[in-house]
Amino acid sequence: MPYPFFCGKQIPWSCFLTLPSLFLLAVDPCCYFPCQHSGLCVRVGTEGYECDCTRTGYYGTNCSSPRATLIPSPPTFSGNYGYLNWESYSNLSYFTRILPPVPPNCPTPMGLKGPPELPGAELVAEELLLRRTFHPDPQRTNLMFAFFAQHFTHQFFKTYGKMGRGFTRALGHGVDLGHIYGDNLERQHQLRLFKDGKLKYQGIPPEQRFAMGQEVFGLLPGLLMYATLWLREHNRVCDLLKNEHPTWDDEQLFQTARLILTGETIKIVIEDYVQHLSGYHLKLMFEPDLLFGSQFQYQNRIALEFNQLYHWHALMPDSFQLPDREYTYDQFLFNNTILTQYSIETLPNINKNLLKVAIGTIKESRLMRFQPFNEYRKRFHLKPYTSFWELTDDEDMVATLEELYGDIDALEFFPGLLVEKTYPDSIFGQSMIEMGAPFSLKGLLGNPICSPEYWKPSTFGGAIGFQIVNTASLQKL
Repeated sequence: MPYPFFCGKQIPWSCFLTLPSLFLLAVDPCCYFPCQHSGLCVRVGTEGYECDCTRTGYYGTNCSSPRATLIPSPPTFSGNYGYLNWESYSNLSYFTRILPPVPPNCPTPMGLKGPPELPGAELVAEELLLRRTFHPDPQRTNLMFAFFAQHFTHQFFKTYGKMGRGFTRALGHGVDLGHIYGDNLERQHQLRLFKDGKLKYQGIPPEQRFAMGQEVFGLLPGLLMYATLWLREHNRVCDLLKNEHPTWDDEQLFQTARLILTGETIKIVIEDYVQHLSGYHLKLMFEPDLLFGSQFQYQNRIALEFNQLYHWHALMPDSFQLPDREYTYDQFLFNNTILTQYSIETLPNINKNLLKVAIGTIKESRLMRFQPFNEYRKRFHLKPYTSFWELTDDEDMVATLEELYGDIDALEFFPGLLVEKTYPDSIFGQSMIEMGAPFSLKGLLGNPICSPEYWKPSTFGGAIGFQIVNTASLQKL
């Protein structure tokens, strides 16, 4: 039982304090270790504290909320609607969007700040995004990373330009491996061998043409490389399943192998790919059961903002150095003889800047009336920048931004992502990582195979299939 402290004339308020209470006044609140998931506790004043949740994958007062919960589910707005409605929810032809558009009758395109008319998209791209000097990535990221990103994302970034901006093909909005098995039943049947659950395969075809689940994968040899690896993995898994379940027919072998490859893909993306690009000190683990019992919906819709954020064409350079010659970009495109000539083991480290893609992305964001960059930082619980100097350390870039936009609160979403100063030893800045991570984790962990109903050995053909999923890695693939 606490006892009253000695009551003195100089400090009469001390009569109301107990010894334990007086002791607590001097205790640093960080002594209670309030910050979770490797968040850093910083004392504020005498009694307060703040948790720095940077690169932990969590947010909130104590870094206790997964960033994946920042993505609304069910989806809210869409390209055509800035208010909640049934069409935005039910029509899969729309990309969803995180923030509603800027109202059409505002004083400026960005709301209240900035010039009454935005500078031309071509000017913005040339002044802010055109490469002047090549800077090697401090993480030593190579071409395989860029090809992996492009190969992986083509299963859910399915822009349908014929319908206008903001539309997708109304197919999958998540990890469905449509880029391996085709995005419709007709294409899937064209790719299947219909024997032992396998996909069709052969040596180098005489006409040098390849059949794949995604028509774009003939564009670059690196995309065909990953398509080949996953085809081999599917057929390898089918052999293992047939040996384990000799009574299974072709259909069950195929469908189970597809679920196993879906699990492998998600594990590799989280533990190898996202781990690398995020620069998180926290080791990312694919453990779906951690979400069991929490408020989490196993569905996903691709957002316009995520589609724009993933325009990483600047990772690709203008030439490709192979052991005996250098290929220009024109020579590299649609040239899959490179893969058959050199094999999949010898592709190089390279980068490229496709300025026309950046111009198109800026134009799309304006047509969709994206809110300013700082509004998106607020939406993702990041502190808005107060000046261009805070955004970037490049003096020339600051001057150009001042001339083009005039106010940090008028900076557009896509340019803001790309000109932001990067994390130390990273290719990306804070916004790219902290906004991209919730989209990625929601899309990955929102897959049905991660739900309590699916996440069990029998879904994957028993212990052998579950083991394949739980031990998958890019190195093993």
